Amino acid sequence: MFCFKGIKYRSKFINLHAKNVYYSMSKNIKLKKGLNINLVGEADKVYASVKFNKNFVIKPTDFHNLTPKLVVKVGDKVSAGSPLFFDKYNDKVNFCSPVSGEITEIVRGAKRRILELRINSDDIISYKKFDFKNYENFSREQLVSAMLESGLWPFIKQRPYDVIANHIDVPKAIVISAFKSAPLSIDNDFALYGMDDLFQKGLDIISKLTNGITHLNLDGNTNSSKAFSEAKGVQINKFSGPHPAGNVGVQIHHLDPINKGESVWCVEPQDIIAIARLFSEGKFDVSRIISVCGSQVLKPRYYRTILGACISNFLVDNLHDGDYRVISGNVLTGEKINIDGNLGFYDTQITVIKEGNEPEFLGWALPGFNKFSLSRSFFSWLTPTKKYDISTNMRGEERAYVVTGQYDKVLPMDIFIQQLIKSIMIEDVEMMENLGIYELSPEDVALCEFVCTSKIEVQSLIRDGLDLLIKENS
Repeated sequence: MFCFKGIKYRSKFINLHAKNVYYSMSKNIKLKKGLNINLVGEADKVYASVKFNKNFVIKPTDFHNLTPKLVVKVGDKVSAGSPLFFDKYNDKVNFCSPVSGEITEIVRGAKRRILELRINSDDIISYKKFDFKNYENFSREQLVSAMLESGLWPFIKQRPYDVIANHIDVPKAIVISAFKSAPLSIDNDFALYGMDDLFQKGLDIISKLTNGITHLNLDGNTNSSKAFSEAKGVQINKFSGPHPAGNVGVQIHHLDPINKGESVWCVEPQDIIAIARLFSEGKFDVSRIISVCGSQVLKPRYYRTILGACISNFLVDNLHDGDYRVISGNVLTGEKINIDGNLGFYDTQITVIKEGNEPEFLGWALPGFNKFSLSRSFFSWLTPTKKYDISTNMRGEERAYVVTGQYDKVLPMDIFIQQLIKSIMIEDVEMMENLGIYELSPEDVALCEFVCTSKIEVQSLIRDGLDLLIKENS
């Protein structure tokens, strides 16, 4: 979407839903813009086991724009699937415990804001029982009600705004990205191996939540597993090209762009497995496969764990010496945590890289083959497939905002991103809408932030713009 002389256009797209016509043919989309950041420390395709850590944490801060209301207190006993809190402004949305055990602490911040709920898990997890017999015949309303009650609804997010989906709305489409293209991301083909039947059950349930198309998008650069390539009841599309080809925001932009007043819902593959388990097994099972990766990890591997788990057991005696940064998520969008921190609600990887706090002779001005660059400033452009050990060093500081054209090289969307950012800075709501902010989420512009010469925090600005629109449209 772009704006020219005050007129709003979309290029190459037709909103077929406005005419109640659905284009169901699979699409093969090749993206040229973007950037693959090849990093050292990719997880080996093997499962490792570690001692079970009984410390679990659920963080209300993982859910943007949420005001939690507690239903538990310190000392309460909970089962996996028992409600911990709900949304103050939508009491239908429950947030449940991933394990059974005891609430040991409720951590609060400024103005008594709830930051964390700490749970000491039982040795053997007991599950709250849910009875959803004949769920195959459930109506859409019954499925939504069951997911709200059980605590699985927060797994469904919506665009625009990149927040938990509003269960009252009916999305025009649902988009599932079967692959991630961010640096060192988890391989879903490996993580979901042997779960073909469960994944199909989850797809059958999810597809009932929309009157439109459920898109399942595969990596066009590889051969996907049968769980994805032979899925039924969905439209299978292929996306090839560099990151951010795996981002649902980019995929929505090329499949079914969002206009004001419309919504598209998104679900991660492993969360679809959790939804299938709820209805087929009657329990809130949020166990998942994660990757522990990065240049500072001695043995980067995959692990089976549970949402909210403490990560210390994955990293103890598994890190190189020196200063490092632990990230829940990927290096572009993840959250910095301590070595004894916990896995984020939506995260499927733990990344550990060098902390960039060491002085460097001549800094960025020193040429060499071991420095990653988008331009040809360094000789590294001669080896495009080389893997780099990049630290957290920003190699500069925030400076005057200049027009460089760098953003356009890494954002495969028909959006004037620099003009949009400026409109956010001056809080021009109409201009933000005309320039396509409804199609963006912070993760879609992470590469823009990475390559930015001016060191502008582009993700934070997009989040501020979306928050302003939520306020304006509420």
